[in-house]
Amino acid sequence: LAADASTTGGGDARQNVSHAMLVRSRRSRSPRSPSASSTFFTSWTVGSLITTLVLAWCVVCASGQAPPPADGEDIIGIDLGTTYSAVSVYKNGKFEIIANDMGNRVTPSYVAFTDQERLVGDAAKNQASLNPTNTLYDVKRLIGRLFSDATVTADRKLWPFEVVKAAAGGKPNVLVSQGETTKSFAPEEVSAMILGKMKETAEAYLGHPVTKAVVTVPAYFNEGQRQATKDAGTIAGLDVVRILNEPTAAALAYGLDKDAGEKTILV
Repeated sequence: LAADASTTGGGDARQNVSHAMLVRSRRSRSPRSPSASSTFFTSWTVGSLITTLVLAWCVVCASGQAPPPADGEDIIGIDLGTTYSAVSVYKNGKFEIIANDMGNRVTPSYVAFTDQERLVGDAAKNQASLNPTNTLYDVKRLIGRLFSDATVTADRKLWPFEVVKAAAGGKPNVLVSQGETTKSFAPEEVSAMILGKMKETAEAYLGHPVTKAVVTVPAYFNEGQRQATKDAGTIAGLDVVRILNEPTAAALAYGLDKDAGEKTILV
């Protein structure tokens, strides 16, 4: 998965990396047994490293590896993940992956609805076992797809929440109950809630509003999925200035501070 300068605008940094390959293991959604705990820990650690690299390059693309613009506006980098999401900013000459209100640098990509409120992130995940039909996760697997897609059909059998066909367009929507009301949300709307959480996390850290972001997506995302991700950003109140491939972000960020000539890197 080599860097794609034509779509990422990362030509200046590509000189630091000749070739790069990124292998991202798809996390299993089956319950983990105690015997698998060490494997999960290793996978989570590798995932955290990749997230760090991805976010670093997000912010480089946004800032050009330079101080924020004279008008003081910061452009954040968001890794909108299927399982976890994170946000970073280039500040005072260094990259900061921002901790959320729970003190964690990664936030579960979960949204839940109770009778009284909407929960996003750690709070949503923590109550999932008590409220499974109204707790949404893995919604990134729906974004930009049709209800009739084989992937959607297979995933619907694994989720406790209900996925229905939208009234128009043939796209999937998710159904939740809040009190006596049943609500339907498009995947873009749910993703916007997660992006909104990332936006709030960044604003709390920076102390001022944030309106612009670079967001990463899997390399296999088609144009429809990329546009749907940008739409989610718009709903969240963000101007998504660039959509960046995750493998490209990780590979190029790895080489940012390297000056050892050309070599092949396996991440």
